[in-house]
Amino acid sequence: MIDFHVIPDLLYVIPTANHSAQDIRNILSAHPEVRFVSLAAVDLMGNDTDEKIPIADFIDNIENYIDGKAVQTDGSSVVLPGIATLNDGKVDLIPDSNVIWYVDYNYEHIDFETGKPIGTLRIPSFLTHNGDEVCSRSILRNSAAYFQNTIKERFLNDSALCAEYGFTPDELDHITLITATELEFWVNSPDEIISTEQLSISQELKESYWKRTKGVVRTALEQVILILENYGFNPEMGHKEVGGVKASLNSSGEFHFIMEQLEVDWKYSEALQGADYELIARIIIKEIFRLHGLDVSFNAKPLPGVAGSGEHTHVNAVAYLTSGKKINLFAPEDPKADFLSRFGWGCLMGIMKHYSKVINPFVTATTDAFERLTPGFEAPTHCVSSIGKDVLTPSRNRSVLLGLVRSEDNKYATRFELRAPNPHTNTYLCLASVYQAMLDGIAYALDSGKSIKELEAEFVKPYGQDSDYLETNKLYRCEDDIFEDMDSNERDRLFGTPAATVYESLQPLKDSDVAELLCRGNVFDKQLIDSYYQAMLVRWEMELMEKIIPANLSLIRSITRTDDGSESYDNELWQDINDLKRLLAKDTASQDSIFSRIAKAVNSGDWEKTSVYQLAMKNAMNELKSKYKTYCDNQL
Repeated sequence: MIDFHVIPDLLYVIPTANHSAQDIRNILSAHPEVRFVSLAAVDLMGNDTDEKIPIADFIDNIENYIDGKAVQTDGSSVVLPGIATLNDGKVDLIPDSNVIWYVDYNYEHIDFETGKPIGTLRIPSFLTHNGDEVCSRSILRNSAAYFQNTIKERFLNDSALCAEYGFTPDELDHITLITATELEFWVNSPDEIISTEQLSISQELKESYWKRTKGVVRTALEQVILILENYGFNPEMGHKEVGGVKASLNSSGEFHFIMEQLEVDWKYSEALQGADYELIARIIIKEIFRLHGLDVSFNAKPLPGVAGSGEHTHVNAVAYLTSGKKINLFAPEDPKADFLSRFGWGCLMGIMKHYSKVINPFVTATTDAFERLTPGFEAPTHCVSSIGKDVLTPSRNRSVLLGLVRSEDNKYATRFELRAPNPHTNTYLCLASVYQAMLDGIAYALDSGKSIKELEAEFVKPYGQDSDYLETNKLYRCEDDIFEDMDSNERDRLFGTPAATVYESLQPLKDSDVAELLCRGNVFDKQLIDSYYQAMLVRWEMELMEKIIPANLSLIRSITRTDDGSESYDNELWQDINDLKRLLAKDTASQDSIFSRIAKAVNSGDWEKTSVYQLAMKNAMNELKSKYKTYCDNQL
């Protein structure tokens, strides 16, 4: 650990207004502690690039960087299967001058001349291959531009639509998509082990949620918020989340056995900038806590049996008038009479109609993500939304996929909160797919000629009622706790059976109708969709073979018998346990183990069988752990 403190006079950002060559030269000459430049592009898996270009070289060639001249890199350093191939692997990095550039500091490397930490100017960038943009950032930029231009054109050609919001077409300046994310994460002292049973009990007793932070966790969290302020995030709060245990105090007055779940939130911004902010925030949070000797995990489900980490994603759209006035396009004229505007209903209907096939492949695409989305942990499992019990009662349902956030006194507050994403969700692709679905719903809502009340009636229709846009045998709105008030069969019947593995989640991307919707406006293209599909399948395969199965095998080998065999109940329990161990990991002359079946399916490229066997493994492992706990609890 180092004696870290927030330094207020460092250069934290270079705003878009100062991206001229002369401004940049002046700024960097006043901050000699910034010694490197890095072009930060984001591949299809969500990985960001990083390299160290000496600042002198950058300044000498600054006009080329600003004019979008490419910096070449090897395609093997980014995830673009089927695009950056072995015989055509050159990929170019092109700086983005339309977003904020920020400085990443190495607080363990102090510049001898200035006495300040060495900084690297990180420039958000685009990846191109043979002249085509092939990265997550370009997809989101294109999606936001397509949405904003399409909707502006609608307003300009529809004076009646403008009148619903109290302006005329010639008063409209532009449309902006805005977003914000709530970033949850776990922190722990890495050399100390805390049992999941302790964590589970603490969670049930609600010992951590919104409690006061203490010691080094408090210091690190406060420093994170202060630094995010310096980066212009406008942080709103940092607090404890539901998971964690009370830390112990040692004789030196220091806390140890630290295992806590935290959340940090900041204000909304435009779509691409908001996704960039999230990437920056993860880097800052991880680094600051590390400097205090704490490990940070952004995994969706870092610990079994306790709360996972979500990243609730908020979206809405705003019209800016030439007068400077802002209008929330989701909000109705009278929030005390209606939940949403026609535009808002269209967006909600588009998201919910297309979530499972169009959006979910970009939200839930790892086994870790599926582990989080299980009943009992305030994480959504099914595609259903909450809008509030009535127009005067805001939504408070935390068991649903999407919630309508609104206030009858503040139109600007109206937005949607998507609850399925996690900190490793590729926010760029998630938002892009959400916007494509929203556009589809808007087109239906406005072209149908239906009123606000007619659209509301269609959305809140009962199960089995026909709809012009939504599925007949599906319920899209529920204000009940779907975990407490119904069983899994009822949830599947009403809301649709959700994907259970990465393979099942990705399969809709092979559907031509899904691809057509994603490719509208040249946002995605078939090559990018196929590349993403391949990348996530390979990641799934590698996780199964290199992480999940070895971890399960290690656990199985640690399960040993401790009783003397004198009790028939213990004998029966152990027989069941041993049978499960053999089913999972022991090949025989007559039958392969589940682990071997998975390996053979993977080697043959049979992803459907791999998916089936993974679910069989998960169910058998859960049963094994449950029976072994019962067995251990019965020993004296």
